[in-house]
Amino acid sequence: MDILSNATSKFPTFFLTIIPGLEPVHAWLSIPFCCLYAIALSGNSMILFVIITQQNLHEPMYYFLSMLSATDLGLTVSTMSTTLGILWLGAREISLDSCIVQMFFLHGFTFMESGVLVAMAFDRYVAICDPLRYTTILTNSRVIQMGLLMIIRAVVLIVPLLLLLKPLYFCRINVLSHAYCTIPDVIKLACSDIRVNSICGLIDLILTTGIDAPCIVLSYILIVHSILGIASPEEQYKVFSTCVSHIGAVAIFYIPMLSLSLVYRYGRSAPKVVHSVMANIYLLLPPVLNPIIYSVKTKEIRRAILSLLLTK
Repeated sequence: MDILSNATSKFPTFFLTIIPGLEPVHAWLSIPFCCLYAIALSGNSMILFVIITQQNLHEPMYYFLSMLSATDLGLTVSTMSTTLGILWLGAREISLDSCIVQMFFLHGFTFMESGVLVAMAFDRYVAICDPLRYTTILTNSRVIQMGLLMIIRAVVLIVPLLLLLKPLYFCRINVLSHAYCTIPDVIKLACSDIRVNSICGLIDLILTTGIDAPCIVLSYILIVHSILGIASPEEQYKVFSTCVSHIGAVAIFYIPMLSLSLVYRYGRSAPKVVHSVMANIYLLLPPVLNPIIYSVKTKEIRRAILSLLLTK
């Protein structure tokens, strides 16, 4: 009856869902989620700590890596409270205002992570294709400017979308598809005209993924062209190995995003559990795997972490 009381409301209560059909085993389900959150928090915190404390890591490449870890921490914290609230306390209800706050950080950090991956691709391009000018192009002040630009872009793009949610009316059972609020998930429950919301969302998509993904692809086309110009296969392998970690980070960010988009567009007949699992993978995979990839594939990060652990 509480759910039905939301009819034609401008101040609705939404009901979160983690994985449909598994409500009786939420206590057991919380174990893998807690493990993944613990790995994401500890791994990204460790990366940030070693970059801040190790003087030899104060270079543009590692500054961008610290930005990636910071955005991953933001993504993790943005979803952790509501997910664990459902699993531990059964707290499914969330107000529109609380939803908007969560969406600001969730979508904002997603936009920023996409921007950081572009900056890291540019870093690799300059390091490989124009190494003599690397230090003059990627100065500390320029790295700071790029970081501020990512934050400003995220805020400018996300705020109009959130402001457009406030005038909407909701007149049905407001059950969300995930354990956290997302703008598409909330908009589809509205009874008001959402054409402006859809247009604004499309513009945001074009100005983020629509620009960032081609920029990353273009940078690697130029990088591969430059690598092929190196005569020695050993040198080619050595140069390309510096890009492996970034390629991994790009893959685990964009592949789940593309897969989730395809499931939403073409897999409407698929069970709701598929949508929920894909959404959780999309937001949990990058924060969990990025620290592992960079710790394993980046020699300087691995040495710094081992040195820190062995001196304790």
